Amino acid sequence: MIPQVDEYIRSATKWQAELAELRRILLGSQLTETFKWRAPCYTLDNKNVAILGELKAYCVLGFFKGALLQDTAGILKKPGENTQAARMVRFSSVQEITEMEAILKAYVNEAIAVEKANLKVDFKEKSALVFPPEFQTKLHENPALKTAFEALTPGRQRAYNLYFSAAKQTPTQVSRIEKSLKRILVGKGLTDR
Repeated sequence: MIPQVDEYIRSATKWQAELAELRRILLGSQLTETFKWRAPCYTLDNKNVAILGELKAYCVLGFFKGALLQDTAGILKKPGENTQAARMVRFSSVQEITEMEAILKAYVNEAIAVEKANLKVDFKEKSALVFPPEFQTKLHENPALKTAFEALTPGRQRAYNLYFSAAKQTPTQVSRIEKSLKRILVGKGLTDR
């Protein structure tokens, strides 16, 4: 048990009891408790296996390679539509957790077995990013912007592409692009602080 996790649970706005219960289950496994990305993270031989999180409507137990788990109980959810590897289980009461304790322990043990076997998620081939014409024009007109954008990691480039492309109307796309230019020029991703 590490102090940062104690503080994380103590300062949780709504899900202290649920997070404490999930932590108890994880500490009963072979995993090592750490604190990464401002959240309790559980590792095996320094490899990330599970993570706890607090959201407004629920708290979560996330599995980094959840796509490789059998999910016989049908409880794993993708955090987002474009997620390939991670899966999570959502909770809104301690009762849910205690009723599912045996299942959760089995999932944690399966996640440990996946990591011990050094299994890898088979990521879909990432197709070439196709940006909205408005952004392509900006890149063509501004060499510094193009250089800065190409220096971003592929994940940051993809996040911008999803953000720009998700706008249904051209004026919204243009607005999103304009608001993002300064961030791109200083080398920041869409959600970087």
